[in-house]
Amino acid sequence: MSTDTMTRPVNLILLGPPGAGKGTQARMLEDRFGLVQLSTGDLLRDAVAKGTEAGKAAKAVMEAGDLVSDEIVIAILSDRLDQPDITKGTILDGFPRTEAQAAALDTLLADRGQKIDAAISLEVEDEAMVARVAGRYTCAACGEGYHDDFKQPAKAGICDACGSTEFKRRADDNAETVRTRLAAYHDQTAPLIAYYEARGALTRVPAMGAIDRISDDLGRIVAGLTAR
Repeated sequence: MSTDTMTRPVNLILLGPPGAGKGTQARMLEDRFGLVQLSTGDLLRDAVAKGTEAGKAAKAVMEAGDLVSDEIVIAILSDRLDQPDITKGTILDGFPRTEAQAAALDTLLADRGQKIDAAISLEVEDEAMVARVAGRYTCAACGEGYHDDFKQPAKAGICDACGSTEFKRRADDNAETVRTRLAAYHDQTAPLIAYYEARGALTRVPAMGAIDRISDDLGRIVAGLTAR
């Protein structure tokens, strides 16, 4: 980890359509600042596996074929925020998705004397995203992301991160599916953009350039937040 230091917990939300680079940038922020990325899906699976009270409730709902309620997700997130590794702050992935969830999250954090410090919207061009997503693939062993045009392994056929030679592509990473997902993203996320913009927490970051440049922009935002 780098020598960047944090003076208080910082809570971020990364917003952006499929292929905008949220996962890559979240990992870089984790490494640089000691933030912990919290994925809703991972949190649910972990809570169910550990058999926590909220996890048991989620398991019952999922086994019945229903959607897990906001209340259960908030309870699971609350449990995770109590863990000792959450000292520097968090990057929320997949939550909130609605204004009601955003309001519930605000309440949860306020009870801890915290807040969403920044909802960062990675701004991209839709047609460029179609090209970007259609060419991506990942290491089958560790999940490191690559792309046919923008990011290939330093040594062909070998993952830079773990040395594996096995890679995979998502079946739905094709142009038609990507356009559908982009349309859904804009429809579902527009209210969240307005929600955080109204609270002065929204920051827009151009995300069509080089990964390192985008990382530098995000790093400056996080560093600025800790200096307030």
